[in-house]
Amino acid sequence: MTAGHTGAEARVIRGRITLAATAVIAAGLDLGLKTWAARALNDGSSTDLGLLHLRLAFNPGVAFSLGDTLPPAVLLGVTGVIVVALAVFAVRVTRTAALPVVLALAAMLGGAVANLIDRAADGLVTDYQHTGWFPTFNLADVFVVGGGAVLAVASWRTSDTAATGAGA
Repeated sequence: MTAGHTGAEARVIRGRITLAATAVIAAGLDLGLKTWAARALNDGSSTDLGLLHLRLAFNPGVAFSLGDTLPPAVLLGVTGVIVVALAVFAVRVTRTAALPVVLALAAMLGGAVANLIDRAADGLVTDYQHTGWFPTFNLADVFVVGGGAVLAVASWRTSDTAATGAGA
């Protein structure tokens, strides 16, 4: 093996460790906050933090309660397949991805895993963040949407660089 090959392998391993560690931290943070919210806000109280209100809610569906009439096992199964597909994609992409892309995928994976774990218990996802104009959500949702936004921007920037020939 050449030194360059060993360096490439080390980069792939570092990327995958970063992906896994960040996803675990994101999932753990969300699950911890869900546990706290279920205990602290279980009396129906709402805490006003200005733009954001802490208020406990349980979502039987997915985004915006879509699929809330489906059997919980169906939602759990479909969500599980999506999480596995995202994990496989993320592991493969880390081979060549820049750090922002790895972190974005890790945020999305961590959020998706946290919501999957939460749903597995009783078929519901715990939500606790509310604004006056948007449905109640949780930190895992923020990770999924934020990670997706970073991926979109990274993809857009990569497309611009490739189209203009910059960086070649």
